Amino acid sequence: MSNHKILPFSLIVLVLGLISCRNSEEKADAYGNFEAIQVTVSSLSNGLLMVLNIEEGQLLEPHKVYGIVDTLDLHLKRQQAISQHQAVLSKIATVDAQTKVQQQQLTNLGVDRERIRQLLASGAATEKQNDDIEGAYRLAELQMKSTTTQNQSIKAEAEVILKQVEQINEQIQNCYITSPMNGIVLTKFAESGEVVTFGKPLFKIADLNILEIKAYISGDRLVDFKIGQEVQVIVDKSKNENKVLTGTVSWIASTAEFTPKTIQTKDERVDLVYALKVKVKNDGSLKIGMPGEIRINY
Repeated sequence: MSNHKILPFSLIVLVLGLISCRNSEEKADAYGNFEAIQVTVSSLSNGLLMVLNIEEGQLLEPHKVYGIVDTLDLHLKRQQAISQHQAVLSKIATVDAQTKVQQQQLTNLGVDRERIRQLLASGAATEKQNDDIEGAYRLAELQMKSTTTQNQSIKAEAEVILKQVEQINEQIQNCYITSPMNGIVLTKFAESGEVVTFGKPLFKIADLNILEIKAYISGDRLVDFKIGQEVQVIVDKSKNENKVLTGTVSWIASTAEFTPKTIQTKDERVDLVYALKVKVKNDGSLKIGMPGEIRINY
């Protein structure tokens, strides 16, 4: 009789132990949802959106042109500025020629002044002749200085116009719509033919090659996680089957916060939790907003 009673009891203990082990294995250390770094690309200019060749779900390449805002007005302004710059450069050429003439005149007057000084010393020239040549030489010096100053002013004007041309070139470049990174178009906000203004959102893009699962852990589990640590990330493959991926802890909050209302775990909710993020390489099955579980590789 006693042997018959002990056997069922042993089986019960064994079954309970197996159930306990299974529950322990299935229990996750953290729960969260996948998210991606999303970038909203906005217009950098005002005008008519001539072309925007993108569609939602399209894969974009970085720095490739996918659209353009009308640049006609900017091209006309640039042509006008280039013409002004050329006109100013022609003034510089004229002043440079005038400067060379005045320099030669000043050289000739210097020779005459030295000759008069020698004649005056020998008594062959008068004081008036010496005063006249000195006055002519000083006048030539002033003219030379004035011309040089004028030439510097014209060159400064040409430099300002050249900067204006460069600024217009930059504005024209901003009319070309490019993608800042490799990614998928999540949302398209504008269509060809619309008038856009500076800062108007055109489309939203996200890199889905690497996703992050943002989860929350209680304070007593904080010591189990470290930045750079590899963890298991479990997602639903089917109704009764899971997929296990490898992730890396990329960020852990330094301060606690109240448990978000959207977070529901199998554990009893706690008042304060710490947020963390785990980066996971996307094999194509991960989507933004998909729930996932995090387990430490014990």
